[in-house]
Amino acid sequence: MSVTLLTELKDVKGFSSKYCTSLKKIGYTSVADILAHYPRRYENRDQFDQFPSLPTDSASCYKGIVLKCTRRFFGRRRFFEATINDPDSDSHSEITLRWFNMPFIHKIILADQEIIFYGKVKKSGSRLIIDHPEFEIISSDGSDSSHIHLARITPIYSLPSGISQRPLRAAIFNLLQNIDDNDLQEILPKNEDDPISRPDAIRQIHFPDSEELMRISRQFLALEEFFILQLRVAYRKSLHNNLEGSIHLGTGKLIGQFLESLPFELTKAQSRCVDEIHNDMSRPRPMNRILQGDVGSGKTLVAVCAILRAIESECHAVLMAPTQILAEQHYSVLSRWLSSLGIDVSLFTSKKKTVTEASLFKDQKFRVIVGTHALLYQSTKIENLGLVVIDEQHKFGVAQRQDLINRGSAPDVLVMTATPIPRTLTLTVYGDLDVSVIDELPPGRGSIKTYMRDSKKHLKDAIQFLKDQIENGRQAYIVYPLVEDSEKLNASSVEGEFENWCKYLEPNKCEFIHGKIKPDIKDEIMNRFRSGEIDALISTTVIEVGVDVPNASVMYIFNAERFGLAQLHQLRGRIGRGQHTSYCILMTTKPSSDAKEKLKVLEDSSDGFVIADADLKIRGPGEMLGKAQSGLDGLKLGDLISDTDLVRKAQALAANLISEDPLLKNPKNQSLRLLVDNIGQNNDLIA
Repeated sequence: MSVTLLTELKDVKGFSSKYCTSLKKIGYTSVADILAHYPRRYENRDQFDQFPSLPTDSASCYKGIVLKCTRRFFGRRRFFEATINDPDSDSHSEITLRWFNMPFIHKIILADQEIIFYGKVKKSGSRLIIDHPEFEIISSDGSDSSHIHLARITPIYSLPSGISQRPLRAAIFNLLQNIDDNDLQEILPKNEDDPISRPDAIRQIHFPDSEELMRISRQFLALEEFFILQLRVAYRKSLHNNLEGSIHLGTGKLIGQFLESLPFELTKAQSRCVDEIHNDMSRPRPMNRILQGDVGSGKTLVAVCAILRAIESECHAVLMAPTQILAEQHYSVLSRWLSSLGIDVSLFTSKKKTVTEASLFKDQKFRVIVGTHALLYQSTKIENLGLVVIDEQHKFGVAQRQDLINRGSAPDVLVMTATPIPRTLTLTVYGDLDVSVIDELPPGRGSIKTYMRDSKKHLKDAIQFLKDQIENGRQAYIVYPLVEDSEKLNASSVEGEFENWCKYLEPNKCEFIHGKIKPDIKDEIMNRFRSGEIDALISTTVIEVGVDVPNASVMYIFNAERFGLAQLHQLRGRIGRGQHTSYCILMTTKPSSDAKEKLKVLEDSSDGFVIADADLKIRGPGEMLGKAQSGLDGLKLGDLISDTDLVRKAQALAANLISEDPLLKNPKNQSLRLLVDNIGQNNDLIA
């Protein structure tokens, strides 16, 4: 039967029902899916080594003649041996190939055949042996046989459970022989200088004829991946630019009153960002901007200036936060700042609501709604929604962000993040957003000193240091990776260590908090900590985002080697918010050299952008952002860190295409339109 990209694997020769079941578990059901399952590495089996005289440390490829075949029995075990001679050797060199409990082998391997085999040689008595080698019989009539496993650069695939390397390789090889070039249509804009076509690139990436063709194919298909990613970004931006929004001019009176009420002035960076945002809001095209700023840089204050601009223009504003705690903190801060201006601030979360859904934005008074994901699930369309502010935007996917925006009629959008985004990702994942950066902290903040310490050797010193700090009126966070002790994980927990800290710090007051505690109890504990009633808070990373206690100046992070750099930097941002010098102690337990190197970055730098770049190199963009929500699950060959030239080239190609066809309405671009509308599909790359 003819094979197309849409053909189901169960209908393709070589893919048994057992294999199809295993492949389905990882989302592979069609020919397109399996062709996008690229080799994870290659073995050069194109060169034949001379037969060794001693055991080898690694597998090699050999060619020889079958001298004799023997079937043996040892109790219930049956095995087959084939003795192979090296005809090109001056000495009498032999290797014995051996298979256990595989009776069919004797029907395949016969005396006098020429055979290619691959494996690691070991010694058994006086003989050199390879157990269960990969092999291929060279055709007896002298014709060229299709070498799939040997005598070539051989692909090695990642294997799902229930599938072995050899049959999967053979099935993909046969599939590539039977699929038509016309079914592997070009995705990249045509370029006469391209060194390879798309059909050839797909065949060569799986079964390369040379290392040069393997390199060319990998570059071609990686560029294709980046092009799809960049086209999605450019298309999203084009769609946004074609929306008819509202011009939010305002009088500036509310903003002036608000800024005059503050006991401090905006930093130069904050003022610059406010101007950039106001310029966006004064245009008919909806704003689509990201505000980056390190922990404590004053992003919320900048966002409030945008909110006031929307309210002055007789519109509502929404601020969405990723957690209940952060939403309530924003609600408290905005209520305090805006109440004197006569502006209503309401809270709308799954646990707490100061306004009902029925009355949400129904009255004539323009208000600010602070909420969590619950705002995504209310059914009311928000009339006169002028501004959407999304805090810690990396916690939300593109689709969630768009869903909230769709609640209004092309509102201005401002997303904020305290996790600085490396430039590479700004160009790709967030390329549809304009960027504002707060690159300075407000004056009067105490410095944060960061140290790495061994949790066993320095625990007594850590306890005494914390006692001294509490005696001087300071408070502390003590962070653990787990809620409760685990037999599987060698790490400490909040509940397992809480009683110990109560004893260590007696008579000072300790309390614990984690994600499993009921929200109202969690809120009550946090309020007591803010008021100074609690001296030390033992916690998980639930305090990572948005908790603001200026008097907290000490943080111990236990099992620090288990956390990512960005998360550690976020945690560290909970201290250093007052005028006193703060201390972040990274308590480690037998960290690896890589973990030490990672923590050294945090010890040496407080610059969020330096830390973000290091985190990107260590974890990669997929783990850093979440592959599915960022669209990076389409990158199987491309590397955002090492392939920056390809990223720029893809960006230029996508920009050119969108400039010619902004909404991809041209019939020749319909297949590309399907690609950009289906983020994260396995068949993105085989369209």
